[in-house]
Amino acid sequence: MFRAFVALAFLLGLTAVSIVAQEKVKRTPAEDKAIEKLRSLGALVLEVAQNDPRLEVSYLQKIDNFGDEHLTPLKDLKTVHSLNLRAQPVTDAHVANLKGMTALARLHLEKTKITDKALETVGGLSGLEYLNLYETGVTDAGLGSLKGLSKLNQLYLWQTKVTPAGADALKKSLAKCDINRGVEFVPIVAKEDPKKEMKKDTKKDEAKKDGKKDAKKDAKKAEEKKTAEKKAEEKKDAKKAADKK
Repeated sequence: MFRAFVALAFLLGLTAVSIVAQEKVKRTPAEDKAIEKLRSLGALVLEVAQNDPRLEVSYLQKIDNFGDEHLTPLKDLKTVHSLNLRAQPVTDAHVANLKGMTALARLHLEKTKITDKALETVGGLSGLEYLNLYETGVTDAGLGSLKGLSKLNQLYLWQTKVTPAGADALKKSLAKCDINRGVEFVPIVAKEDPKKEMKKDTKKDEAKKDGKKDAKKDAKKAEEKKTAEKKAEEKKDAKKAADKK
């Protein structure tokens, strides 16, 4: 009996959650129209979870003619939680369409064409918790626009023009934010085998020894030649003296 009661309570709980979820997902005609428009332009629009009606909008396929029309419908959606524009030809002017989206928590702008100008708009998205700017044209100067993003806890700056000094300066304003610049590339210099190095040193030492031996031989030969020449001169002088007598 007790088990049956627990099972019934569990089912009633699931039903209640389902009813609440259904109530939450009711959207206005303008919202439905905006979602339909985004999907017709190639966007993937999904709810965060079954009981979380916030929206995730992603442009996963490359769109060569990406324009303002791909972003303007977002203005009619007040519950966009995540926006993924990765690798799209998005410019600073396109990003201006995101102005006012303070509910946005996650924004992917990696591998786009944006510069510091776009960060002026991004800096006003006060709800941001995650921001990816990997392989974009942003610099130290642009990071100043992000100092007011108090909720930001993840910022990716791989392969940008941001320097360690610029990242450290931003960190002072966003102490809780993990600012990731990736791994600095350090050229690997191949080291020779220690045994080969020892052989080289041994050969050098042997060459030095051989050089010293050769120098000694040359000096000895020169001395012997000098002595022989001196003796020859003495013989000549002795012969001259004998002839005079």
